[in-house]
Amino acid sequence: MKYQAFMARVRDRGEYADRKEAAQATEAVLRVLGERLTPHEADDLASQLPGRLGEVLQGARGDTHEAFGVTEFQRRVTERAAPVRARGGAQDAHAVLSTVGEAVSGGELNQLISQLPSGYAALFGKPELT
Repeated sequence: MKYQAFMARVRDRGEYADRKEAAQATEAVLRVLGERLTPHEADDLASQLPGRLGEVLQGARGDTHEAFGVTEFQRRVTERAAPVRARGGAQDAHAVLSTVGEAVSGGELNQLISQLPSGYAALFGKPELT
């Protein structure tokens, strides 16, 4: 999936006012996801994301990852996007991560979801993998 198609899907799913708002939500979600993933998994996922999105994900990761569940994930997304937007972390997370779920290979998505706790699969648009 190309960058423009990725962002168009995020914009439609999140019902954002414009491309700028969709981009802000995307960056907030990918930064929080980068904090949650192991460095190796962040690198694997980044290699399959279009355009500069892989760099956004990798820029947020450290040498270790933080373990937190879906509720904390959504809280962090809301906190990061709050100065500009008021949609909420749950909507942003679903809009972006379900698009990530379509943009990457099935093997990468399965590997990614297997490293995350219960509940994340639904955010990626794959509740059956929970």
